[in-house]
Amino acid sequence: MQAPSSEDLGPMPSRHPSNRLVHTPSPIQSHRQSFTESLRGHPPSPRSARQPSLSQAQLHELLNNPPTAGSADPTFSGRHWQTIGVGELCDPADLRFVEIDTGIEEATNVLITSGAHVLLVRHRQDERAAHATYDYRDLTQYLLFATGQLQPDEEHFPIFTNLAKKAQAGHPIPLRDAKSLGNKEPFMTLPSTANLTHAIEVFGGGVHRIVIVEEGTDNVVGILSQLRLVKFLWENGRNFPIIDRLYSQTIKDLGIGSQHTISINGDKPLKEALKLMNNEGLTSLAVVDNQLNVVGNISNVDVKLLTKSSSAPLLDNTCIHFISVILSTRGMNDGKDSFPVFHINPYSTLAHTVAKLVATKAHRMWVTESPSPSVSAAAIPGANMGGRLVGVVSLTDILNLFARASGLHPTDPDERRKQRRRSSSSSMMRGSLDSARSSSLDVSTGNIKR
Repeated sequence: MQAPSSEDLGPMPSRHPSNRLVHTPSPIQSHRQSFTESLRGHPPSPRSARQPSLSQAQLHELLNNPPTAGSADPTFSGRHWQTIGVGELCDPADLRFVEIDTGIEEATNVLITSGAHVLLVRHRQDERAAHATYDYRDLTQYLLFATGQLQPDEEHFPIFTNLAKKAQAGHPIPLRDAKSLGNKEPFMTLPSTANLTHAIEVFGGGVHRIVIVEEGTDNVVGILSQLRLVKFLWENGRNFPIIDRLYSQTIKDLGIGSQHTISINGDKPLKEALKLMNNEGLTSLAVVDNQLNVVGNISNVDVKLLTKSSSAPLLDNTCIHFISVILSTRGMNDGKDSFPVFHINPYSTLAHTVAKLVATKAHRMWVTESPSPSVSAAAIPGANMGGRLVGVVSLTDILNLFARASGLHPTDPDERRKQRRRSSSSSMMRGSLDSARSSSLDVSTGNIKR
C-alpha cells in the first residue's frame, strides 16, 4: 500500500474555487435540438490546441491539498447539531418545479438551463406540493430508452408499447409516462421542523436527497441533499465535537468505504457505461485502464452533453474520448483546463476526503494506490495520476459513519445499494450492444423514425 504522504497528513491550504460543469449552447445554434435529431457527429476537442493552465507541480498540489473548511456560520455556534432543524439548511430559491404532463424535452431544458440537480414534479402549476422528482438519472434512463439501448421485460412491455404508440402518433411524451420506465430514487419527505438527527439517519442508509415540507402540509420549502449536509457539517465541524474528532483519522483506520467497486475500461463504448450506471443504480462510474488505474469519472450529470450537441457518435466512441469531451467543455466554460481530482488513497484523512468531496461537488471518491504503468491514460493530461483502483468512499459512507458515531442506527447502506440494483435491473432488461433498434425516437416530437 502507498505510505502516508506529508500532503495527506499535513495542514491544508486556503480554499480555491472548485470547477463546475456548466453546459452552454453553441453560438451557432438557434434552437435546442432533440436528442436523436442532434445525435450526429461531434466537433473535435479543442484540448489539443490549448496548453494546460496548471503545471504538473500545481496539479499535484491541488490533488494532494484540497481546500480547507470555510468559516463556521455563527448562527449555529453553541448549538448541538442534532437540535438544528432541516429547514434551516434549505433555500427555497433552489426549488424548480415542472408539471407531471410537461414533455420530457421541456423538462430536460429546465433541468439543464436552471443549473438545478433535480426538478420537483407537481400536478398543477398553482400548487407547491411535489409528488415525484426528475433528475439526471431519469434523463440517463430515458436517453437509453430513446436510443434503443434498453428493452422491456415482460412486466414493463405494456408501458414500453404505450410509449412507442404515442411516439408513432407524433405526441410528445410527458414526464408522467417517462417516469413509468422506473423510479430508482425513493421520494422521501421531512417536515422543516425535524432535526438533523432524522436527516443524517436517512442519508446514512443510502437515500441521496430529502424533500423538505412545511410543517402540517405537503408544501415544499426546500431540498436537502447528502452533499449539502456533509458541507454544512464540514464547515461547522468545530461546533460539533463528536463529528469533528473523526476528521483527523485515516480512511483505513476508520474502516469506511467499500472494496467492491464497479468500473469500466476506458476503451469500452460510452453506451456501455451509461447502461452499467443505469443497471447498477449508480450516479457515477470510475473509468479505468487495463491496469485498473483510474483515468477519469463519468456521472449522470455528464449526460447533459448528449442532449444538445451533435453527439450520436459519442455513444459508440470510447469512455476515454468522452472524458476528454467533459474536460474540454469544462475548460471552455471555466476559461481554463480542468483535471480529474476524484481520488484519494487509504491513508488520506477523513478531512482530506471530505474537503475533496465538497470542493468537487462529487458524491464519491475513488480509493487508489500507486499507479501501474499506463498507456491509454496518457491521452489525457494528468489522468494517469489516479492510481490503481482499490475501493470507493461515498457521501453515504461518511454520513453513515457520522450517524453511528452519534449513537444513531441508520439502515445498512449495502442493503440499500442491493435494493437499488434490483430495482434498476428489474425495471428494464439489460440491453445488449446488438439489440439496438433500427428506429430512432425524436424526443422533442415523440416521432419514431424508421
